Amino acid sequence: MNNEQHLLDEYIEAHTTNDDAVLAELYRTTHLHVMNPRMASGPVQGQFLQFIVQMLKPKRILEIGTFTGYSSICLAKALPEGGLLTTIEANVEYEEIIQKYFDKAQVTNKIDLIFGDAKQVIPNLPDGFDLVFIDADKVSYPTYYDLVIDKVNAGGFILADNVIWEGKVLNANTKERDTQAIITFNNKVQDDPRVENVLLPIRDGLMMVRKIR
Repeated sequence: MNNEQHLLDEYIEAHTTNDDAVLAELYRTTHLHVMNPRMASGPVQGQFLQFIVQMLKPKRILEIGTFTGYSSICLAKALPEGGLLTTIEANVEYEEIIQKYFDKAQVTNKIDLIFGDAKQVIPNLPDGFDLVFIDADKVSYPTYYDLVIDKVNAGGFILADNVIWEGKVLNANTKERDTQAIITFNNKVQDDPRVENVLLPIRDGLMMVRKIR
């Protein structure tokens, strides 16, 4: 990241509503004690996710990739009464920190936390999601999309994180597997007649997909 981009990111964060105390503590704890802490959504994307849920008022949300629970809390906090977030995490080692901060944020009753391989879990979930947030292993993005698209209600949304991948998506001839998968995912969405989509330059790129049929 160049210095100008770093300063711009700081400016954007400075002009975004601050995290509440629980999210701020979780973000700091993640950076102090967990490998690859950049995987946490952070304040700007966290606020964006909350706004999306507040606008859409979904009844059911699916999240693929819980990590330490930052984005899960953002999604669950904004859920309307009776709403449910199903979140899937592959790494059971995060369970202690996830449960601790779900309890602190008082969102445990709004969340169904599942540990396992999302590719095996998703086919067994009932249809009818209003919103899906994909932020897990990048190699599986095309597969996740294929698995969830028929489980999303018409008019529902899919959000996918890291779809710019630090600009690596511009290298169409790359042999790097994660980049290849994200390029494939972006093209799959763009070519899907069942959806409308916009790629937003939020953090590392956020694909917003609306299922129209």
